Amino acid sequence: MQTQADGAHIYYDVTGTGPVLLISQSGEGDADRTVDLAGRLAERFTVVTYDRRGLSRSRPDDPSAPVSIRRHADDAAVVLRQVTDAPALMLGLSLGAVIGLHLLVAHPGSVGTLIAHEPIALRFLAPADEAAARDKLASVRLAHQRHGWRAAAAQVAAVLGINPHDQDTEPGITAFPFTEERAANFEYFLTNDLDAVLDDTLTLADVPAGAHILPAVGRTSPTDGFDYLAALALAAHRGEKHTGSRAATTAISPTRTRSPAACVSWSAEVGPGWPHVVRPV
Repeated sequence: MQTQADGAHIYYDVTGTGPVLLISQSGEGDADRTVDLAGRLAERFTVVTYDRRGLSRSRPDDPSAPVSIRRHADDAAVVLRQVTDAPALMLGLSLGAVIGLHLLVAHPGSVGTLIAHEPIALRFLAPADEAAARDKLASVRLAHQRHGWRAAAAQVAAVLGINPHDQDTEPGITAFPFTEERAANFEYFLTNDLDAVLDDTLTLADVPAGAHILPAVGRTSPTDGFDYLAALALAAHRGEKHTGSRAATTAISPTRTRSPAACVSWSAEVGPGWPHVVRPV
């Protein structure tokens, strides 16, 4: 399905029945990247997935125009209005988590509960951690400028602590090789969304105090990763506690690393009675 946003046509998919659950992807992930997750959830939720502006089937009128994370949030709000008039549930992954946080700020009432999985929110970090994160992301941009997207992809993996050849994932997960379309999406992410992350001004003080947010992290994510640290900072800001107990978040924290499909075993446990507090581990 397509809907008109300001300066773009946004593609989205809807599957299943039940409360509306919007999934907003990380990196260059489009609606198709959540096929395993959506299939697992469709019996319990109306699952909405979409291509972010500039990816796959979501075409901006001016592909050269910069797109801020706030603009991405505006697009997500347009998609939600096509599906429901009620506050939706939302799972945001990395960049998608920051989009969700902007939705809470700019479109009150659009999201009732947000699971913010490792938000790439640099201004949530302590100054030294923020400076280190900016240096790492600058190295990704430099690799892309000098050597192209393949070098940048390797640099992204290094920055995030991912070994592409040794990832701990559930069996049977759909593979997404770097087709021409995925490469084009990655180019767009590198040329637009990476700058949007670096330029984003969202701070912890901007996040509505009364919003229902569940910060979450991956069990095997590097604990010194800047997106991991941003999730902990968000939890601490909201008065939640890092217990160090993995059992505390079995039902609400992804059981693997950053692949959206790797949230399948966790997401099967998510329901309308989501806990009100997440203790990131």
